[in-house]
Amino acid sequence: MPEWRKDPVVDRWVAVSTERAKRPTDYRPPLEQKKQERCPLCEGHEGDTPPEVLAFRKPGSEPNRPGWWVRVVPNKFPACRVEEDNKMTRKDIYYTWCGVGAHEVIVETTDHEPNLINQTEWQVAEVIWAWRARSLDLRRDTRLKYISIFKNKGSVAGASLEHAHSQLIAIPMVPAEIKEELAGVRAYREERGRCVYCDVWQHEAATGERVVVEASHFISFVPYAARFPFEMWILPKKHQRDFADIDEAGVRDLAYVLRESLRRLAWTVYDPPYNLVLHTCPVNDVAEEDYHWHIEILPRLTIIAGFELGTGYYINPTPPEMAAAALREAGKWCPEVISAVQEVRAGV
Repeated sequence: MPEWRKDPVVDRWVAVSTERAKRPTDYRPPLEQKKQERCPLCEGHEGDTPPEVLAFRKPGSEPNRPGWWVRVVPNKFPACRVEEDNKMTRKDIYYTWCGVGAHEVIVETTDHEPNLINQTEWQVAEVIWAWRARSLDLRRDTRLKYISIFKNKGSVAGASLEHAHSQLIAIPMVPAEIKEELAGVRAYREERGRCVYCDVWQHEAATGERVVVEASHFISFVPYAARFPFEMWILPKKHQRDFADIDEAGVRDLAYVLRESLRRLAWTVYDPPYNLVLHTCPVNDVAEEDYHWHIEILPRLTIIAGFELGTGYYINPTPPEMAAAALREAGKWCPEVISAVQEVRAGV
């Protein structure tokens, strides 16, 4: 029977449609059409982007020249700018805030490659280090209150460039979704005296029903009230409020769990478009010790329509337990399967 499931942190319900459950083979993401003849993110095209703000590169190589393996540049068409004044004005009932902030692109590889899963674990770890370095640097601007790190893979998920990249937008306010999570963790702490996210991952690890990948420091699982088919969360097992507090062992472990989770997603449902979002605590504000940072992987296999937009609730046609079982099973497949899938998706 269909059932409503409540997210353990925020006041959000999901309708899990067990009677019309969709299996992995029921999904056929649209084929991606190649659009660019010249990619501004490829090595050798450094002049096509604004000057880099960070690059991991070979010793002796010059800035804004070849020789890098991860490169961070300001977005050419930014949503906000560091040099703007931090002024808010009011006219009648309306408020306007100058567009202060930062918008950057993290180029995840030198090759024209749309998929992070085809990189080595070491390369994925370098991307994570770049996320951390930029988060630490940007928070020195005390006007900024939240640093959003995210990845859009595929045009359906909002990516305008094929080349594997993620983005960072630093803003002068705390997003409503993070405020809701902060309220949820505080309420849970007051009621039970514990971190809700710690309880969630420990419950998932104990039952194993929705676990996808588990390692020493991180675990990925399909959440109990998953909004999207094959949605996954990745949590650090150590209670840690700020992503930037991650250490070397954590980066190595996260690189493995992140890459393996994305690989299994690609193997299971035909390399779908997805959004990856990192949820972490606000910066330059009162320390939120109850918060627990995490990554959410949101496949774009269904369409967000009127019900979702009108209520903030979701309908998920694939039960989380079914999705997790399929993702675990994908780990037993021959890795070469992904190459065949990608060739079909590319129309080769």
